[in-house]
Amino acid sequence: VYLKDESLNKQALEIMRIAQDSGVQSNFLFKTVFKRYLVQLRNLEKVEDALQVDTRPTITKEYVRGRENLSIHPLIQQYDKTTDSANKTVSTLLRIIRTFSVGEGQDLDHKDDLMAAINGGDDYEEAD
Repeated sequence: VYLKDESLNKQALEIMRIAQDSGVQSNFLFKTVFKRYLVQLRNLEKVEDALQVDTRPTITKEYVRGRENLSIHPLIQQYDKTTDSANKTVSTLLRIIRTFSVGEGQDLDHKDDLMAAINGGDDYEEAD
């Protein structure tokens, strides 16, 4: 995991461990959503770094005839949007882990091809 914050790296690795324990680490949906989540976290780190440099909560924009309008800093808006999106992505990850978990008591002899493909079954090669 390539996040600057070491505690976030540890938490990301813990999510991967939980996925492995649940048998969904090869699940297509898990892999793509987890990758998206890491990108969102990296984007948040970049925005946080930029906000450390430019700490103004508002900016002035000129719209019509040179009149200035006070607006919320675009980085703050971007941070809020990305945070909201990352929170939704975590919820999706949890649903994927709960829904596609391969645990005891499940009849693995009767899995269908779609579920096998989604879960990265033995008949499907991983493209890393």
